[in-house]
Amino acid sequence: ALVDRSGQHDLAALRSLQDWTIRYRLQAVPGVAEVAAVGGFVKEYQVQADPARLLAYGLPLASLVEAVRKGNVETGGRLIEIAGTEFMVRGRGYARSVEDLENIVVTTEATSGTPILVKDVATVSIGSAIRRGVADLDGLGDTVGGIVVMRQGENALTVIDRVEATLDDLRPSLPDGVEIVT
Repeated sequence: ALVDRSGQHDLAALRSLQDWTIRYRLQAVPGVAEVAAVGGFVKEYQVQADPARLLAYGLPLASLVEAVRKGNVETGGRLIEIAGTEFMVRGRGYARSVEDLENIVVTTEATSGTPILVKDVATVSIGSAIRRGVADLDGLGDTVGGIVVMRQGENALTVIDRVEATLDDLRPSLPDGVEIVT
């Protein structure tokens, strides 16, 4: 579990730390098949279309959706296994902020050539995805956790020792106030 007793980091920040840092380090440990994240809030950019503004520009919703997809160039992927090690394959999108998404061109006005941007027909914000699980630590409320799944046929004690060693290596690099509780 990731715990921040100082209150500096919310559940979304802890979940991002789990998903983008800790999980990948633990998945690289020999004998670990998967690290399943649980709890917290998964951060996402949310684009809320304004039907009235879309209608005013004569744009279908599909145009907005396609523009955001093309403008961000985010691609998904899966894991590939090479020599018994799994590697994540994915393409990172260009968007790094709300403003990046707001300034994607949806189309241009036919008469003037003026670009119609996402922010002209929608509101972009940072929110959290629908929660698919919740975790609690010692009855103190919501927390973010990771469940390490061992590969079949591995020696459990050896894998646990490797995971604990990796967690010890990670601890000094954690943000102030964050601790890992096993």
